[in-house]
Amino acid sequence: MSGAAEAHVQDEETLHGRRNHRLAEAVHRYGAASRKGLEERFFTWAFSGLVYPQIWEDPAVDLEAMALKPGDTVAAIASGGCNVLSYVTAQDVRVTALDLNPAHVALNKLKLAAVQHAPDYDTFARFFVSAADRETATIYDDLLAPHLDAATRAYWDGRDMLGRRRISYFARRFYRQGLLGTFITMGHLIARAHGRDPAKLLKATSRAEQEELFKSELEPLFDMAHMRWLMSKPASLFGLGIPPSQYDALKGDAPHMAEVLKARLARLSYGFDLKDNYFAWQAFGRGYKAGGDGPLPLYLERANWETLKARAGNVSVVHAKFDEHLGRFEEPTYNAYVLLDAQDWMTDEQLTTLWSEIVRTAKPGARVIFRTAGEETILPGRVPHAILARFGYDAERSRALTLRDRSSIYGGFHLYTLEG
Repeated sequence: MSGAAEAHVQDEETLHGRRNHRLAEAVHRYGAASRKGLEERFFTWAFSGLVYPQIWEDPAVDLEAMALKPGDTVAAIASGGCNVLSYVTAQDVRVTALDLNPAHVALNKLKLAAVQHAPDYDTFARFFVSAADRETATIYDDLLAPHLDAATRAYWDGRDMLGRRRISYFARRFYRQGLLGTFITMGHLIARAHGRDPAKLLKATSRAEQEELFKSELEPLFDMAHMRWLMSKPASLFGLGIPPSQYDALKGDAPHMAEVLKARLARLSYGFDLKDNYFAWQAFGRGYKAGGDGPLPLYLERANWETLKARAGNVSVVHAKFDEHLGRFEEPTYNAYVLLDAQDWMTDEQLTTLWSEIVRTAKPGARVIFRTAGEETILPGRVPHAILARFGYDAERSRALTLRDRSSIYGGFHLYTLEG
């Protein structure tokens, strides 16, 4: 093995160990010998690579809640990057995209490089709209790789378990890759093994027809005894990025997890018109609508290309824990914070540390948004009253925003505003 190749392998191993260690700090609550501890460690292993090729929070709802103004600053968990790029597309703001997962950091940096260095929208779309183009590896090598930092380039030049370069994901239907893409594919395979086809929902011409197809194609699966048994196991939802601690919050007081999942999938299936909901296309078509005439996130719409290109420099990507990053600042810095559903994973101590840093670094009137697997906010009684008392919580507006979230998989969307 050459010195360069050996160094590359060592870098990959170091990166893998570091990301597992950081994720373990965030997820592990029980001893390794316990059942819950084993589940947590299996989740850590499953979550250590690419998880979300597309983020599953609706940026339109985020933008409505945050009410961003030009010049505002946002700290957001990055995940797949769709939201942070949509924020700058909608408004001239500065966004710091934070993530513990190096694969997500690498994806966000690749997206930014593609925005900045692709010659036109069509080239960019070959990666992130069609996402199944054999020429993307050549485009990457010629136009994008020279502009990437060493760690990001090492990730995309690195190999998957079958020895294929990771950049080849974009020639092999990118949105079917990663933990979530694999989970959705497995869902399709299971449905088809039972004579059902989720893709049939995409042929509906009205919401009434969407509902009819859901009830005929998918709803019966949730009443099958062996499927209910499978859904009762926390590991069955690891592909959605749901750790064991969040599984319990998702189930809540429901008699069975199957009832919760059926209700969430029903809303995704016919709660919104297909022509407006790209999340439904991802779930039932495993990618965006072919031909480029279907719904897309803001940052992928052709009409927004020039705006996105002009503002790509407004986004910085950081591999760090949220509270670690905030701890670097000595004065109020951010107008908005986007926590996704990460707090569902946290202990009371971790929540308190996070919110202590938020309240310390928040500018007057700062907004904090997050989602929960369950319907209610998880903060009262877990974050000290002295901190929460400085924020206003609009329960009615939060419920209204929850109902407008097209991804449909969360029980609650929550908006807190710094008032004092």
